[in-house]
Amino acid sequence: MDMLWKGWGDPARATPLPDTVSGLLRDLLGVAPRGAAALPLEEIGVPTSPLDATVRRALEGAVGDRPDRVRTDAETRLRHTRGKSTPDLLRMRTGDTADTPAAVVLPDDHDQVLAVLAACVRHRLALVPFGGGTSVVGGLAPEGGSAAGGFVALDLRHMNRLLDLDEVSRTATLQPGLRAPEAEALLAERGYTLGHFPQSYEWATIGGFAATRSSGQASAGYGRFDEMVLGLTLATPEGTLDTGRAPRSAAGPDLRQLVLGSEGAFGVITSVTVRVRPLPRVRRYEGWRFASFDAGAAALRRLAQDGPRPTVLRLSDETETLIGLAQPDAIGASLERQDAGCLAVVGFEGTEEDTAHRREGAAAVLGACGGSFAGEEPGERWAHGRYSAPYLRDSLLDAGALAETLETATYWSRVPALYTAVRDALTGTLTEAGTPPLVMCHISHVYENGASLYFTVVSAQGEDAVDHWTRAKHAANEAILAAGGTITHHHGVGTDHRDWYVREAGPLGVRALDAVKRSLDPAGVLSPGVLLPGNGPRTSAHPHP
Repeated sequence: MDMLWKGWGDPARATPLPDTVSGLLRDLLGVAPRGAAALPLEEIGVPTSPLDATVRRALEGAVGDRPDRVRTDAETRLRHTRGKSTPDLLRMRTGDTADTPAAVVLPDDHDQVLAVLAACVRHRLALVPFGGGTSVVGGLAPEGGSAAGGFVALDLRHMNRLLDLDEVSRTATLQPGLRAPEAEALLAERGYTLGHFPQSYEWATIGGFAATRSSGQASAGYGRFDEMVLGLTLATPEGTLDTGRAPRSAAGPDLRQLVLGSEGAFGVITSVTVRVRPLPRVRRYEGWRFASFDAGAAALRRLAQDGPRPTVLRLSDETETLIGLAQPDAIGASLERQDAGCLAVVGFEGTEEDTAHRREGAAAVLGACGGSFAGEEPGERWAHGRYSAPYLRDSLLDAGALAETLETATYWSRVPALYTAVRDALTGTLTEAGTPPLVMCHISHVYENGASLYFTVVSAQGEDAVDHWTRAKHAANEAILAAGGTITHHHGVGTDHRDWYVREAGPLGVRALDAVKRSLDPAGVLSPGVLLPGNGPRTSAHPHP
């Protein structure tokens, strides 16, 4: 099943806002329904594909002379237009199809990917890898045109197999188009788990996780996705790059790390080898309350640095706790109870003995830091609704609200200043524009040396909702860099963060990455403008043999 074209996920799971939330939006933020519903799919005007017959034949030949694997119909192209950020959805709801691909190509294997890349180079046609379509940073809308017109979306859904499971080494090799739930099901049949559960889990793919340096909600226990990856195969216009002969190596710089986070700009990931772990026998999630965000953050830091470390560890600030966003399926319930303080969700997975031991040790630390045990209900409710927030975002858009998220990370000593700087930037910009916002935040991932901050913003949409959010987002980006944070912790760079990433990396760093880009993609066909500045295929590049 494909995702809802104008929103997130399964259309059957979209639900209206509770009366409590609707009243809050109206009374506190002045949000009112916009009046114009999203256009029906059949009424969206998609221009005819600019792909000419010669280029189409070349692409069909690259995928085994299968015309059905090169699709130019309006609905398929529309479903591969942009990602799932709020600006993406707002544009789609009004019928803006400016970033619609010229064609969607569906290869079967690595060799076909290489052949498609060769065809794109010959015809100077840009190409963007497409996995689950869950990008929220402009990663699926390249910049610049091409001689053939438009660009190709390379849909990897047919590359969706578990290629190998080495139970001695506890590694699995997976194809990039495998969705996370499918990967977990295949591994579970053999008694293993990857342990990677980001909010996009139900729709995102293995290749997308690697390409964006994804981080799951259980990263405190299982690690980030880039920590799980032991090997990668990358198809590029210049050939194949294989990385990862051993779990660790001193043989020069680690090329795996060069591919991880490259977001399709250097090549197409066609297989990923990851470490796996035995399925946990026990899963326990619980809630803890703290008087303030600072007190809760100090407790999380203690656990991250000195242990025992839970599998899941996250902390909502006072506003997010009050609204109940930590438990999306019960949004608004906290308002009725007038819950105070900050809610931390703490989760443990593993064997019965290990889980009991870590729970006891963590409880001692959390209690010593001023936390009070809130029982298992808050944690279990979070676990039940952990993938519901994007559906809530769609409901907010339906109600006429602007709702979006952004994230960053920094060292523990800088967390308070970064938290304040981003909140102030968002609040100040949107209030000045006449739409004072509700700004919520939680610590979503913890490390020994620092943590990530995940912000949710809700306000009225203003006259031009896309421009309205763009101004606020830019102000937040400036605040992040000024406060010493990274421009993204796990959403990725895409085109939305690119200009700030360039500043974060510095001129020499960008020159080094651009040299890699030109070595692997001299024609400039891969994801132009994503990750690095670029305006599309270069006419001066040597033709691919």
